[in-house]
Amino acid sequence: MSFRLAAYAVCIDAERVLLVRCVGSSGETTWSLPGGRVEHAEDPFDAVLREVAEETGCDGMIERLLGVDSRVIPAAEAQSGREHQNVGVFYQVRITGGLLRPELNGATAGSVWTAVPDVVRLRRSSLVDVGLALARTRPATGHVPPVPVGGLVQH
Repeated sequence: MSFRLAAYAVCIDAERVLLVRCVGSSGETTWSLPGGRVEHAEDPFDAVLREVAEETGCDGMIERLLGVDSRVIPAAEAQSGREHQNVGVFYQVRITGGLLRPELNGATAGSVWTAVPDVVRLRRSSLVDVGLALARTRPATGHVPPVPVGGLVQH
């Protein structure tokens, strides 16, 4: 099994959420939250701000910890072909400056503020639904039920 610790930013402003556009090897677009892998010896708190800057060109400020999501992706559904566990730490982040731009030499092809009601029509990572649920409900446990994957919702 492979394992990844990641940190994600839920940036909401005036009923819009900041999403990044990821383009797969076959050219399909999947929308996700800014964020990604926590590097060796890096604090997730620092990682999420680094990822926001790298993927969007913007500076951010963490307002609060929203929660943690842990999911196991079966080998048959994982891109690598082997079982994978992703542990994501979700933060509420306020954008404080910068200009939206594509990631330089990276995996995100751009970022855009999207009206929250419009998200359901996008092909998106399940991380988007988890992050929005955490931001909306702010559960005391920092945990929301698993998001079903299928249709427009991807791993």
